[in-house]
Amino acid sequence: MFRHKFVIITFALLLLMGSPATKAGETYLSGFLQGLYGGGLDSDNPTLTELTASETRLQLKLESFSDGAEFFGRLDFVYDDYNDPNVDLELREGYTKFRVGNNLDFKIGRQIVTWGTGDLIFINDLFAKDYRSFFIGRDDQYLKAPQNVLRAAYYTGLGTFSAVYTPRFTPNRIPTGERLSYYNPMVGGIVGGEDFYFEGRMPEAKLKNGEFAAQFSRYFGTADVAAYFYRGFYKNPTGMDMVNMEAYYPRLNVYGASIRMPALGGIAWLETGYYDSREDIDGDDPTIPNSTLSSMIGFERQLTSTFTANLQYQNKTILDHDTYLASLPEGFNETDEMYHLITSRVTKLMLMETLILSGFVFYSPSDEDFYGKFSVSYKYTDALTLTMGGNIFDGNDGYTEFGAFQKNDNVYIKVTYGY
Repeated sequence: MFRHKFVIITFALLLLMGSPATKAGETYLSGFLQGLYGGGLDSDNPTLTELTASETRLQLKLESFSDGAEFFGRLDFVYDDYNDPNVDLELREGYTKFRVGNNLDFKIGRQIVTWGTGDLIFINDLFAKDYRSFFIGRDDQYLKAPQNVLRAAYYTGLGTFSAVYTPRFTPNRIPTGERLSYYNPMVGGIVGGEDFYFEGRMPEAKLKNGEFAAQFSRYFGTADVAAYFYRGFYKNPTGMDMVNMEAYYPRLNVYGASIRMPALGGIAWLETGYYDSREDIDGDDPTIPNSTLSSMIGFERQLTSTFTANLQYQNKTILDHDTYLASLPEGFNETDEMYHLITSRVTKLMLMETLILSGFVFYSPSDEDFYGKFSVSYKYTDALTLTMGGNIFDGNDGYTEFGAFQKNDNVYIKVTYGY
């Protein structure tokens, strides 16, 4: 309760400090009120209820600009009665941005950080994601989870150097068994409910366990080229401590590059990343992921004035795969040396662009699993939007990326009033 009161008081003070009455500059307050209601389609799903969402959300967004700096805040108030009714608050963003000299920018505070080229495929974007929100129909903005970071950008004639430091490691928000079921390798099946609530063991809160990411980018003609570096941990708890029987986040370095440019009447992109598994350098520990090389190519084009489509292909290769197989204990699920993923997004605008039909499909021919995300959105007025959608999972095996969630098929309705 104290934490909630503190957040409210802090945000109110920032609102007053940013108002035109207290300082020179411009201040804008906006947001939305939204109801989201969803239910599962699989009666065998071992979650607490058949509901996937039953929430009312109020978001307040504050932007304040002055000559020397700017402030941005985004605060969510949520009444959630999915299972046990509760009220929650989340400061999704709350940062100040200022410039030192002519070439150096700082952005300090709670932020959403995004870089890379992929459409819902993240290779060099190692910032936290919220897959729980994504899988139940919350707005796309909720796929990116906030982090408390110090962010700097230095602009030169050679290009832009960016660096992001996160003092406390921030993992992905993945299904825990409460609202969405998941595959548990220790049980050998899909589980959910209070008996199988799952969270990985976090790294100790020490300076050496912070996350650091860097990017260099520049244009060569019309091509946007970038290089990336990340030092931290796997964002999902992919390691297993066999002594304490706990999943945890192994150490990870990532080195990558990307290019995005106009091509064939559309936009094309290419991205690659080397995942250096720091705790399994030789690849002979089956409880920790091997180092991998991941690459992606994509293309998007507006086929008509109201229809846009894209296509992506990702390939992921496990290094030292023979060593991995030799060390794999009997009975463990075997991972193929090469992983293939194909995705496509299609968007159709109708009725003077007030009706939007959208679909995004993930299909892996190597894992033989599937995830489809579909929605129909109607802009009833400039302020009121009605949305219906669904999330469908399938797979031959319960332990693959999307097969692990195959009991979580759901549909939802969403009503949003913006102001």
